[in-house]
Amino acid sequence: MKPEFNEIPKTADCSSALPAESLTCGVRFLTDFWTEKYLREYIRYGGSKIKFITGRMGSGKTHFLRLMTSIAQKENYKTVQFSAKNIWMHDFKEIYVEIFRQCGIMECLEGISRHLIQEMGFDYRDIPEGMKFIDYLSQNGLGDALTKREIRSQLRQMFLNNPMLDNNFALACSMLTGSILGYPVLEEQNRDLLLAWLEGDRTIKLSQLRALDFYPSRITRYNARHMLRSLAEIIRMGGSSGLFIAIDNLEILISRSSLEPIHYTKMKREDTYESIRQLIDDIDSMKNIMFVYAFDRELIDNENTGLKSYQALWMRIQNEIVGERFNRFSDMVDMDRFAAQEYTPDIIVSISESLASLQNQNPLSPLNQQTAREITEQARTGSIGIPQLIQIAMQEVNPDV
Repeated sequence: MKPEFNEIPKTADCSSALPAESLTCGVRFLTDFWTEKYLREYIRYGGSKIKFITGRMGSGKTHFLRLMTSIAQKENYKTVQFSAKNIWMHDFKEIYVEIFRQCGIMECLEGISRHLIQEMGFDYRDIPEGMKFIDYLSQNGLGDALTKREIRSQLRQMFLNNPMLDNNFALACSMLTGSILGYPVLEEQNRDLLLAWLEGDRTIKLSQLRALDFYPSRITRYNARHMLRSLAEIIRMGGSSGLFIAIDNLEILISRSSLEPIHYTKMKREDTYESIRQLIDDIDSMKNIMFVYAFDRELIDNENTGLKSYQALWMRIQNEIVGERFNRFSDMVDMDRFAAQEYTPDIIVSISESLASLQNQNPLSPLNQQTAREITEQARTGSIGIPQLIQIAMQEVNPDV
């Protein structure tokens, strides 16, 4: 079952079941900027980026991730979202596997196959549904050796001659695309073996793949980032704008709760920090990919086990220069600082009106200006972020809900 983002407890979140795109008031100052500068420009045209979202509990981190993921989908990105509470973060192979599972690689390869058909001078829309390209050619008296050689040449040029692709990854994708085209022929059993290898399945025997003249090594934590770079390139080749990855609840790294499904030892926590550090150092070698990590402020404030405890990582992500105004280009996004600047009493009232208008089964009343001002004051010293304070205040106004 695909892991979902961790939900805020229902008593504190009257909007957990609402679509993220329904609640944009207050955050558009940042989401519009990211959409324009990153999704429509920098990432789409070959850039790569890692962003970090932090803030107090209830500051809107999870909502922001959901909203940006929804926007990325509309901007033609392949999107991946999961919680660090469900996936081990210390082994990058586990992250790669989850990304691979959510991306739908065969859909990407079908897009590439359509591009290949166009490159050969045919229109893929002329091919009857359910018919392979090679059968269409044969039906029209064009399935000769010369045409088959051209298909092989196109596959080699697209995959094996692409410097962004790992050689083994490229060969596997070339054979899978051939199976979509109908040439070169690939049996279903071998197709499943190739997909299992791409997914990092350790149960398959590499000797089974050698029958295909395919001699790969296993995907491990050491080569998983290189494989992710290849996957991002396949996604681009398939017609998508790029790959957008949202990872929530990274504060699980320092949690001591016995109720959590995953518990990190000091060694696994530091392995996670090192894995993120390596990703930051490698990100410029990737293209068309954006990572966004979100976590509670405790992961920064905890000097003993938090990010500051691993100096090699902290040096790379801290904001050395902090101005008076919120910097939308900053790689470390402080949702509390953002809210303090943007969430005026008028905006808070507008947010409450949006929430109230979306509640069909349990009607809520919007907040007034006085309550909005009290929320801004409370947020300055409290431990809860403004978005959740709004929700709590609305429930207090409607005690029967």
